[in-house]
Amino acid sequence: MKTISFMKYKKLYFLISILVIIPGLFSLLRYGLKLSIDFTGGSLLELKTASASAQLAFKDTAEKQKLELSQIQASDNNIYLLRFKPISQQQNDDFKNELQTSFPDLQELRYESVGPVVGAELTRNSILAVIVASIAIIAYIAWSFKSVPKPYVSWKFGASAVIALLHDAILLLGVFSLFGHFYGAEVDVLFVTAILTVIGFSVHDTIVVFDRIRENLPKMAKSSFEEVVDYSLTETLVRSLNTSLTVTLTLSSLLLFGGDSTRWFVTALLIGIISGTYSSIFNAAPILVLWEQYNRKK
Repeated sequence: MKTISFMKYKKLYFLISILVIIPGLFSLLRYGLKLSIDFTGGSLLELKTASASAQLAFKDTAEKQKLELSQIQASDNNIYLLRFKPISQQQNDDFKNELQTSFPDLQELRYESVGPVVGAELTRNSILAVIVASIAIIAYIAWSFKSVPKPYVSWKFGASAVIALLHDAILLLGVFSLFGHFYGAEVDVLFVTAILTVIGFSVHDTIVVFDRIRENLPKMAKSSFEEVVDYSLTETLVRSLNTSLTVTLTLSSLLLFGGDSTRWFVTALLIGIISGTYSSIFNAAPILVLWEQYNRKK
C-alpha cells in the first residue's frame, strides 16, 4: 500500500479550516444566533386550515390584537406553525376565535408556552453539556491510550480530538448564524442535539485514526512520528470516507423528502458530519503532529 503524504500539507488544511470558519465567526459577532422560544421564551401555536390566504390573515389578526408574531412556518397538509412572544391562554383563544370567523375549518393542533426562566435554564444546560462532554472525552481517550509508547503522552491525543471537535461545533454555530440572518433558521433544542451528535461522530472518527496511530507506533519504531501518522491515515481513509458517505446520503434523502419540522435539524447534522470527517483527518492528526514537533524542538 502506497502511503499518502497527508502531513506534507498540514498548514494548508488549517488554512482551509480558518477560511471556512471566519465568515461564521464574523456573523456570530455581528448577528449572533436566532434563538427559538426554547431559549428566549414565547408561545407556539400550530393551526390547520385549507385557506390559501391564511398566512396574511394570521399577520393581520396578530397586528390587530397587538401580538408579537415572530414567525409563520407553513408545512404539508395545510398546517401552519406560528411563533409568538409570550401570550396567555386568553390571548390565544381570542386570536383563534377571530380567525375562525373567516376560516370555519380552522383547527388548533398544538399550543405551548415556554417561559424565559426555562429558556435560560436550557441555555445553561446546553453549554454545560458541551463542556462536560469535552472533559469526559479527554479523560476517556487519555485512559484508553495509556499504553501509547513513550515519549508520547496519552492526554495529548484526547486534547487534539477535543480541539478538532470544537472546530466542528464553532463551524456549525457560525453557519447557523448566517442561516438565521439570511433564511430565518432558529436555534432550538434539536440544534443542540445535532451539535452533540456531531461531536460524538467527530470523536468516533478521530479515535479510529488515533487508535491506528497507537498500534503503528511500536511497529514503525524507526519511522518518524509524521510518517506513522501518514501511514495510519492512509490505512483508515477509505473506512472514514465510506462511513461518512453512507450517513451523508441518508441525511441528504431526509433533507430532500423530509418535512419542514426537521429540515434545519437534518441540515445541521449534514454540515456537522461533513465537517467532522474533515476535522478527523485533516485537523486532529496534524494538530497532534505539530504538538510533537514542538515538543521535540524544546
